[in-house]
Amino acid sequence: MKKDKTNKPSKELPLGFVDRQEKELLVRDFIISNIKEVMIKYGFQYLETPSFEYSDSIGKFLPDKDRPDEGIFSFQDENKWLSLRYDLTAPLARYIAKNYLEIPKPFKRYQLGTVWRNEKPGPGRFREFLQFDADYVGTKSLQADAELCVMISEILEKCGLNKSEYIIKISSRKITEKLFNNLNVNDTQQKLNALRALDKIDRLGWESVKQLLGKGRKDKSGDFTKGVNLSSENIEVIEKELKKKSPNSEDLIEILKIFKDYNFSNYEFDPSIIRGLEYYTGTIFEVNLKFDVKNNKGQVIQFGSIGGGGRYDNLVNNFGNYDAPATGISIGLDRLVYALMQKKEFKIKQSKPVVICVFNKKSMKEYIGLQIILREAGISTEIYPGENKLKKQMEYANKIKSPAVILYGEDEIKSGKPTLRNLSSGKEKSIEIKELINEIKKII
Repeated sequence: MKKDKTNKPSKELPLGFVDRQEKELLVRDFIISNIKEVMIKYGFQYLETPSFEYSDSIGKFLPDKDRPDEGIFSFQDENKWLSLRYDLTAPLARYIAKNYLEIPKPFKRYQLGTVWRNEKPGPGRFREFLQFDADYVGTKSLQADAELCVMISEILEKCGLNKSEYIIKISSRKITEKLFNNLNVNDTQQKLNALRALDKIDRLGWESVKQLLGKGRKDKSGDFTKGVNLSSENIEVIEKELKKKSPNSEDLIEILKIFKDYNFSNYEFDPSIIRGLEYYTGTIFEVNLKFDVKNNKGQVIQFGSIGGGGRYDNLVNNFGNYDAPATGISIGLDRLVYALMQKKEFKIKQSKPVVICVFNKKSMKEYIGLQIILREAGISTEIYPGENKLKKQMEYANKIKSPAVILYGEDEIKSGKPTLRNLSSGKEKSIEIKELINEIKKII
């Protein structure tokens, strides 16, 4: 009788998701620790909100089909749609509205959390990634906007970049708002679609964006994106305005004066900086790296910004009549780590255990006793977790990059002198247990 073949689950990941190994995670931990130091120094409070929110609370994408799947991962719970958060700003707005009477004004918060985007993935662009946000809520002062740019610069330099390796680009939504008014582009959805198209200038270039502003664009994969249907005359006016070199809006003139007071000069006015989200109302900024970033094949990729933000004075009002003008900045931590690991060698210690080889299971009491002594001395130690011969145990120790193995057979147990083998040099030393700790610390 023929045995039925069952389908085995795929070992591949869905597009836009990635496994992250220890070195990358340790670098990320290092960056997070630096961020927290700066946040405490600047007086921000730490906050955490849930991964799921009601879909209509997220704000950017509302249900317009049977399933609200435009950009977000959602499911229906009883009669309400729940969605994984798209960013950390919309959940903050919900938190402000819920706790409006209790929190100080302004409220300064920072948050680290995973966000999810149901979008087409690309090089360095994931559907799941860790994000860092810092926001001021309850102030219209542009000093808050300026300080966010200064603060992000301090974080980047604390993580190892110098001023020639990054730039903060600034602009204002007031520029595009005035532009749309002058061109009589008044339809809200059309303006939003135009903003999203313009937000792709850095990634696609002007020629492709002009197609998106017009009839539409087909990408290299053959996918067609419907255009905004602006006239060619209007598109030319927009391009000319967004290539200007000097700011003429009041908010930008004021923020540049504040930068001067901070002695902050690592910025650049760029009116083509748009930020695709619809809730921005004033100053906007973007953090760009000035060095090449490569993919796993060693090819230089179009990496784009590692983060940005801006002023959003009306977002909290979606939940009611709240006086909560706000400004904030977001950094994609996984993108930042990916880029930084190419730029510099992080001297982060990866603690690998010393391996106690197993010669006889009957000697487990002695092995455990030795392991306890070493662990109490702060040395990462493990008894070989298996029943293989010594050759396999040595292969295991080398595979995990263990600094040393301890050979503790019958003769060594009787003499009270384990043999320590340095896996880098191959040298062995028979040594009393009381001196073993010092010898191991010389190796690790």
